[in-house]
Amino acid sequence: MTSTLVGYARTSTLEQIAGLESQVRDLTAAGCTKIFQEQVSSVDTKRPELERVLDYVREGDTLVVTKLDRLARSMANLMEIMGKLRSKGVELKILALNLDTSTPTGKLMLNMLGSIAEFERELMLERQREGIAKAKADGKYRGRAPTARNKADKVREMRSQGKTVEAIIEELGVSRSSVFRALKEGKTAA
Repeated sequence: MTSTLVGYARTSTLEQIAGLESQVRDLTAAGCTKIFQEQVSSVDTKRPELERVLDYVREGDTLVVTKLDRLARSMANLMEIMGKLRSKGVELKILALNLDTSTPTGKLMLNMLGSIAEFERELMLERQREGIAKAKADGKYRGRAPTARNKADKVREMRSQGKTVEAIIEELGVSRSSVFRALKEGKTAA
């Protein structure tokens, strides 16, 4: 089975043409025979070229990026991408980190990065829980206002007037599940 090096290059804005060109140059120098590139912020939910490259790569291929932040927006996102790559038998190579998941050391480094990120997230959540508990004890925390529950009477009233669920959703700005929950609670209360 022949291994193909497939590159992915991304910059956040259209103005970063030089950055995109340098990534393409580095990926070509690394031996990539096909390079997917896009200019889109990593916080955008849609990165069509990333989806295309993840669909394109095949077992035995290696996805190559110049830097980790060109590929993933967070460690959780990286782990999601790695799951897709592993399921297809594809390795990852990050040039700036000299990380190659086809080697035992590369796999170890990636797992360590993931473990550290998970540990940091757990610490952050623990601090958040402690802060909420303290705020509750001090009477300063009330939580998020249940906006849909506050509109339950209006949901039932509009439905009794013959309004469709879609019309209620649009007019009140609540979710479909909130509408059905309010209608169900109205029946059990009656």
